[in-house]
Amino acid sequence: MTILNKLFRATAFKLTLVIFGLSVVGSAVVLGVVAWQVIKLVDAETQQTIAEQAKGLAEQYDAGGVRRLGEVIDKRSHQPGSSLYLLTNNAGEPLAGNVAQLPPGVLDQVGVVDTPYETVDESAPGRRALARIFALPGGFRLLVGRDLGDRARIGAVMVRAMAVSLIFFAALAALGALFVARRVLNRIDAMNRSARAIMAGDLTLRLPVSGSGDELDRLAAGLNDMLARIAELMTGLREVSDNIAHDLRTPLTRLRNHAEAALRSADDPAAYRAALERTIEESDGLIRVFNALLAIARAEAGAESAGVGAFDIGEAVESVAELYAPVAEENGATLKVEATRGLMVVGNRELIGQAVANLIDNAVKHGAPEDEAAAKTEISVVARRDGASVAIEVADHGPGIPADDRARALERFVRLEGARSRPGSGLGLSLVAAVMRMHGGALRLDDNSPGLKVTATLPAAAEAPRLPVAQAAA
Repeated sequence: MTILNKLFRATAFKLTLVIFGLSVVGSAVVLGVVAWQVIKLVDAETQQTIAEQAKGLAEQYDAGGVRRLGEVIDKRSHQPGSSLYLLTNNAGEPLAGNVAQLPPGVLDQVGVVDTPYETVDESAPGRRALARIFALPGGFRLLVGRDLGDRARIGAVMVRAMAVSLIFFAALAALGALFVARRVLNRIDAMNRSARAIMAGDLTLRLPVSGSGDELDRLAAGLNDMLARIAELMTGLREVSDNIAHDLRTPLTRLRNHAEAALRSADDPAAYRAALERTIEESDGLIRVFNALLAIARAEAGAESAGVGAFDIGEAVESVAELYAPVAEENGATLKVEATRGLMVVGNRELIGQAVANLIDNAVKHGAPEDEAAAKTEISVVARRDGASVAIEVADHGPGIPADDRARALERFVRLEGARSRPGSGLGLSLVAAVMRMHGGALRLDDNSPGLKVTATLPAAAEAPRLPVAQAAA
């Protein structure tokens, strides 16, 4: 496609031409109205002049009759100017004046007329006059008029002004269209070059932004945000693939070893059964890992929209905490729940409930104090209103997570040094973070002095009546 073809097909060029057309129409209307008003004013002044001249002739007629009127008209007809006079008898024959010829029937129209005419000393065609016809006693006719050459000259001036304006607007529109279209095309070409480089595999590139804040900048900014999200998802996909290849190698190896052990101990039913049980246990662990990965992927893709609805998060938190109370007791911990009823959120109750369960499960597993001889630890679970959001806090008094490792703890398959000796896959907090992002919320890790406080926030919906509840589960 040539440069001219691209230019003529550009939307900016077409819009400029449309604006040019509208400007031309507007200019024509304005000039037409001005010309009409000027011509109307000229006609009014002409009629006023004719009325004054007719008044003077009427005085002469009253003073001396037709003879006196003819003498005055004859005298005035030889004076320079654009005034026109004609006095005829009852047979229509000219008696005095400077009008040589009129169209037939004009003198029969008493009143104001706009008519072509020819003068005695000049026979140039196309001349027009605005005149007033008077009927005098005895069948005499008197015509008093003015030549309309001034009006014609004004019309010609207006036509020339309109032509000059059209030429000026055409030149200005052409230059403006070229400038605007070229500028827009240059920016779009730059975006296309960046897009081709991105499609070639360089996800670090972004569309150029000029900084003007116009619609192209807003479009580029929106696409850049989309590209950043795509790059983030691709990075996550690569990390998941690497982590699966690395972290699942060990459980798969154990699974294979258990299967070999079962084959070797086929003669011993007890050993054979124990090997199969360990194989099933490893298989269940792998299934849980893949289910967690699938839940994270669905949450990040927003694919769990079918079960979205408004529900009471306070009641949901209480229900999950009630299920984990016996588990916490077995691990030497006490769950303390403070949930406010009537805190409404909109989301997938099953996913959010799973996220709360993961937080409590992590606190139960990793929230025990490092001193095994210490008394039972307390795990606090709170659901409260926080401005325009609902905050779900799970706090323990365990070893916590160092500040430098908190961002990394939200990544998939990340298990910090203190958690490697405990069961788990390193996907719990990743799932919670993905669920919060899916629902427009966030996940934050803070120091509980000692221990860890995890805060999950969700946008609050219209609330039901609040019923404060404080429950301790032992």
